[in-house]
Amino acid sequence: MSYLFLSVSIVLCGGILPFLFIRQFNRMRAVAAFFTATGCLLGLVSAVLLLAGNDQPTISVGFLSSFTLDFKADGLSAFFLMVIFLISFLAAIYGYHYLDKPERAVRIAASHLFFSLLIAAMALVVTAYNIITFLLCWEIMSLASFFLVVHDHEIEENSKAGYLYAVYSQVGALFLLAAFGIMYASTGTLDFAAAASLSEPTKILVFALAFVGFGSKAGVFPFHAWLPHAHPAAPSHISALMSGVMIKTGVYGIVRLYHLLAWHTPLFGQIVIIAGMITGILGVIYALGQQDIKRMLAYSSVENIGIILIALGLGMIGVAAGQPLIAVLGFAGGFLHVLNHSLFKSLLFMGAGMVLHQTGTRAMDQLGGLIKRMPVTGSTFLIGSLAIAGLPPFNGFVSEFLIYMGGFRGAALGKSYFVLSVLAIISLALIGGLALAAFTKVNGVVFQGEPRGVPAQNAAEHGSGMLVPMVILAAACLIVGLFPTFFMALAIRAVAALNLGYGRIPLAPFVPLTANITRAAALFLGVLVLLWILRSFCYRGKTITQAGTWGCGFTRPTARMQYTSSSFAASILNFFSTVAPLKEEHPAIKGRFPAPTHYHSQIQDIAELQITSLIVRPVIFLFDKLRWLQHGEIHMYIGYILLAIVVALVFVFQ
Repeated sequence: MSYLFLSVSIVLCGGILPFLFIRQFNRMRAVAAFFTATGCLLGLVSAVLLLAGNDQPTISVGFLSSFTLDFKADGLSAFFLMVIFLISFLAAIYGYHYLDKPERAVRIAASHLFFSLLIAAMALVVTAYNIITFLLCWEIMSLASFFLVVHDHEIEENSKAGYLYAVYSQVGALFLLAAFGIMYASTGTLDFAAAASLSEPTKILVFALAFVGFGSKAGVFPFHAWLPHAHPAAPSHISALMSGVMIKTGVYGIVRLYHLLAWHTPLFGQIVIIAGMITGILGVIYALGQQDIKRMLAYSSVENIGIILIALGLGMIGVAAGQPLIAVLGFAGGFLHVLNHSLFKSLLFMGAGMVLHQTGTRAMDQLGGLIKRMPVTGSTFLIGSLAIAGLPPFNGFVSEFLIYMGGFRGAALGKSYFVLSVLAIISLALIGGLALAAFTKVNGVVFQGEPRGVPAQNAAEHGSGMLVPMVILAAACLIVGLFPTFFMALAIRAVAALNLGYGRIPLAPFVPLTANITRAAALFLGVLVLLWILRSFCYRGKTITQAGTWGCGFTRPTARMQYTSSSFAASILNFFSTVAPLKEEHPAIKGRFPAPTHYHSQIQDIAELQITSLIVRPVIFLFDKLRWLQHGEIHMYIGYILLAIVVALVFVFQ
């Protein structure tokens, strides 16, 4: 635990020391990157060692002479610490070149400060072991990420995204406060360990309230509406950290509370698995309909949170049904997908950041042909796309295969377990197919074909600090897929920390089967690469002519004739129009000499629409009606204060 606090201290130095070098911009960036990356590397090593051992170190620190801040690191904490420090390490290196505007030195120094605070707060959240400690670290994490989202606050869209995120964060925190308040009122202690002594109805209420609070941070439908606004607004390495890591603290909270309540009712599994299916399916549908590359990746994060929840729900059902193999397959698959998603989603956001950095646009329909001008970015983005689609031999397949196996095992159970397991399998298949379509679209529109606009024509990649983390993440996606045994063992160690009471569960039939499938796929890809090398060797020194693609007799094709992001997905989205209504803007063509017109379409998020119509507008209407209370007359304000004091005294002396 001492090494954990040392690593957090070094990370915080990476946020504070840059202010000493405001006038030396390059040195400021180097100091920030060095200390943050060093602290994260130390934290990563300590987390892996902690996960490999059996120790559960604890530490208590006095706070305000009234409370103690208690921290405890077990296998579950260590697994999430490993993910936090790994992605933060690479994001710190990426940010060195991404934030390269000397004229904004003060703002960039502030960004480094909040970046380090976010990393430290996430590490402390997953080790917090009492109510005060958890809520304090949770609020620091939310505030730090808010200031990172509004980095470019002069852009109105970004400031609105930041405030929307703040609202969702605080509403979620209120639900957590209510859940923990009930725990404290029932037990009389702030210690998490006392949660197991709650009555069963109280446990249901606490879990339901906390699920909403944690779900708002994780992006569970319908509490996900802040993600597609906040992720495009934040700098890309921050988007990678928030999407790849921060939203997983919500997942951690759900699992930790399930562990603390120590009540293995099937109700919890049913809640989680149903929420996961809805979240995953709608998330990938909305991702498919986006035209902004970062917004599309944000909705894809919602989809993957759905996959993780499906896995955790299967694990909870396995525990409730007394089926340890299903429980371990579900929980291990979910934890491994937490790691895998952090790898390929961070890679994809960094790739999108390189595209934005070099072209100045996130609009897919302004891009095209970038793999020729940005080969490293295009190749690594393709690897991330294959991984997130769950195709072997990449890491996404490994975790999803475990979840499938848990679902098939669950389908052998009776009654409601059978129904939920079958629905989980169908949902996973649907999510996987739609994810493949979504990332085929983004790769085809952004990286293939010809440039659709001037930004894509002038694109070029540079900045080793941005390219190296992308290459490392792409390699990690392949390594986890080819050699899954070690990483599956880490996930199983995290499952063991839940103390499900089943001892060691052998997964011998599944570990080698998973590895064999991924290696067979790798062999197939290796043959393709060998054929490509052989072809290059045979054509060496020969003249290769180039000609335009055959256009069915049309001899003057243009870039505008290519598929757009909207047209590619139109037929699929039409099928889901009930849950993804299409908003079109197309002024009619009128007159003998019509003026130029345009066409714009946008998929609408039904959760955002309903929350706006059912909650936001009525609240604004109510506040408008109460505006007369704010009239600017000081003596009336004094009267309000006196009235409030009188009312308070009445309640006190009742």
